[in-house]
Amino acid sequence: MCSLEKRGDLFILTITGDDEHRLNPTLIDSIRAALNRAKSESESTGPTALITTSEGKFFSNGYDLSWSGSDPDPVRKRTGVRSKEMSRKLRLLVEELISLPMPTIAAVTGHASAAGFILALSHDYLLMRKDRGFLYMSELDIKYKIPNWFVTVVKNRIASPLIWRSVVLTAAKITAAKGVEWGIVDSAHESAAETVEAAVGLGMDLVGRKWDGEIYAGNRRAVFSDVLAALASDETVGDFSGGNVDPAAVSKL
Repeated sequence: MCSLEKRGDLFILTITGDDEHRLNPTLIDSIRAALNRAKSESESTGPTALITTSEGKFFSNGYDLSWSGSDPDPVRKRTGVRSKEMSRKLRLLVEELISLPMPTIAAVTGHASAAGFILALSHDYLLMRKDRGFLYMSELDIKYKIPNWFVTVVKNRIASPLIWRSVVLTAAKITAAKGVEWGIVDSAHESAAETVEAAVGLGMDLVGRKWDGEIYAGNRRAVFSDVLAALASDETVGDFSGGNVDPAAVSKL
C-alpha cells in the first residue's frame, strides 16, 4: 500500500507496488495512517517536511471505479455505498494534508489522473518527471461529472481560467514541461530518481527555514479555506457507482 521513511528531517511517503494505485478505501487508509505517523513523530522533533511519491508507472490513476461498482449487495450498489465511502475517505485525506503541520511536496513520477491529480494538487509543491507521465482530469473522457470540490481544488491551485478550461473542459493530458509552463508544476526533472532527489533538496531548503509547523498549517488552512468548505460534501457520490461512467473508457486509462 504505502511506506513511510524518515530521512533526516524529511518524511518520504511512497505509494508502493507497480499497479495503478487507484484510490480505494484500503489505499487511502494506508496513506492517512502514514500521515498520522508523520504528524505524531514531528511533535517531538524540530521542523520537518513531507514528500509523497510512488513506485511504478502511476502516481495514482484516480478513484477505484471498478471496486466501487462491484459491490455484491444490489441495494448497496444502487445507493452508491462504496462510492460514498471512497469519496468520504479521500476528502478526509485532503483535509489532513491541508492541516499537516509541515510543508508537503508531491514528487510525481508517473501518471496522476482525476482523483490522483487532485491528490497531487493537495500538496504545497508539485515536482514531476519529464520522461514519463502526465497530469489528467479524465472525467469528460470517462463520462463522469466532475465533483464540485475537485474544481475548487483546481481553481485554488491554477490561476488562469483559460487553463481551467484546458484541464477540466478538454481533459488535457499535461506533460511535465506543459505543467511548468502553465504554473501547475514547480519543476520538471529527467527521471523518477531525479524528481525525488529534487524533492529532497526542496524539502531540506524548506526545513531550513525553521517554520513553526502549527503556524504553517494554520496559514495553509487560510489559503485553502474555500477547499475546506467544499470538502463538507460531494454531490456526485452516487454517479460513479454505475450509471454515468463508461467502463470501456475507464479500462483504457
